[in-house]
Amino acid sequence: MTTDTATRTERAATVRRPHAWPWAAVAGIVAAAVLLAVAEVFAALVARSASPVLAVGSFIVDIVPRPLKELAITLFGESDKIALLVGVGLGAAVAAAVAGVLEYRFRFVGVTLLGIGGVLATAAILTRAGAGALAWLPPVLGTIAGVAALLLSIARLRRWISAAQAGAAQAAGTNRRQFLVFTGIAAVGAVVVGVGARVLNATTASVAAARDALRLPAARTKVTVPEGANWDIDGLTPIITPNADFYRVDTALTVPNVDPTTWRLSIEGMVDTPVELSFDDLVGMGLDEYGVTLTCVSNEVGGGLVGNAIWTGVPIRDVLRMAGVQGDADMVLSESVDGYTASTPLSSLTDDNLDAIFAVAMNGEPLPFEHGFPVRMVVPGLYGYVSATKWVTKLTVTRFDQAEAYWTPRGYSAEAPIKMSSRVDTPKIGAPVAAGTVVIAGMAWAQPVGVQKVEVSIDDGDWQETQLSTPINDQSWVQWRLEWTAEPGSHYIAVRATDKQGNLQIQDQAPIAPDGSSGWQRTLVTVSS
Repeated sequence: MTTDTATRTERAATVRRPHAWPWAAVAGIVAAAVLLAVAEVFAALVARSASPVLAVGSFIVDIVPRPLKELAITLFGESDKIALLVGVGLGAAVAAAVAGVLEYRFRFVGVTLLGIGGVLATAAILTRAGAGALAWLPPVLGTIAGVAALLLSIARLRRWISAAQAGAAQAAGTNRRQFLVFTGIAAVGAVVVGVGARVLNATTASVAAARDALRLPAARTKVTVPEGANWDIDGLTPIITPNADFYRVDTALTVPNVDPTTWRLSIEGMVDTPVELSFDDLVGMGLDEYGVTLTCVSNEVGGGLVGNAIWTGVPIRDVLRMAGVQGDADMVLSESVDGYTASTPLSSLTDDNLDAIFAVAMNGEPLPFEHGFPVRMVVPGLYGYVSATKWVTKLTVTRFDQAEAYWTPRGYSAEAPIKMSSRVDTPKIGAPVAAGTVVIAGMAWAQPVGVQKVEVSIDDGDWQETQLSTPINDQSWVQWRLEWTAEPGSHYIAVRATDKQGNLQIQDQAPIAPDGSSGWQRTLVTVSS
């Protein structure tokens, strides 16, 4: 008897007893990966917009408080959406790990938690604009697959742990292999299938070939950049912003892929005759070029969320005229293919002196996907969130007291004219310059009036008028420069602009919300001896 007891004790001691909770967490994460992979597969087959991660991410974008949105743009710039997706992924991984541990400890609690996650993802998908009749199918099937994977993997884990605790080495080894093989195959399969489905989804939805093959009619009028409009000064922003460098701020987590052959623009609401135009109908109205600077309301004083391009398109007023706008309307609610909306004063779209257009090209080529291909709005003098709708598909003529756009209930003004601004591009903060003659240069804009002059003050001294580059037009920004005899030490450079109506740039500091930042930029420059 003593010998049998000793033998069992020795045998039990040779069986490695694993820590269950870490493996349970792995099982939960793998189950969540299976859920997402299966959902992506069926999304690619029946409903391309029904991706749980993208739907949840878009939902977060919609509900995030304004201060957090501004903080995200400040911290991550144009990478804010990538940061959000990474955050959603990490959050999902943590929740899945918790579900795995709970399922191991309490039967059916973890799968219930996973199921709740699937229900929330389904709700996020179904509440997105443009959700199709089968949009519920991918997340539901994905949830079923994820729950099954979690149940099967946790069952194998329990058998492994039980055998190890009982000292059954052979059984423990067998169950360990079964758990690891099942979990490994599920994990690898989820990654391969999920990534493949996402690539397939993007590929089948891609209209890159259509964009490459697109041949737009020649513009009837061209924008000529006059001599002296663009100075070649180191550190100074070019007068025309290259497409690849143009800022991007929008609510789309993934860039919509819209086929120009199926794209439609509808004009409805307070109109005499609703209008629907195809892409060919729109460009057939005749194209012209326009030089227009765009500015994001999130642009801080001295910031870079502003750019200037040569846009090709059709005046919005011409399309509205086709519909016959009713007399008591004062606002146009534009809508993107992804459901985003913007409220634009009707007067800004019908004014013959403002080049508000449906743009189809940017700097001589069809719109980049990130900037609204195939059609976007460009409206001079208004911040983008109330005017520059990308991937636009509908205009609803209405009134400000009857409708509101995406950002209005989130603390931004319904109307937002761009505030006149100026900035210092060079010298830059943190980049010392040598004593002697230094060129101070930067950009200024005052849409749609135009810049009359830019002045610089050094160390709170007298304001000195700078030299302006030759403007393209009043709706585009201008460069400015001033030669300065710099002496060693630290110096403050302040800049301000005056528009052609004699208005001075606002000195008082104001935050981004509710209608754009203001204030004179004041830059610290170090001059070395």
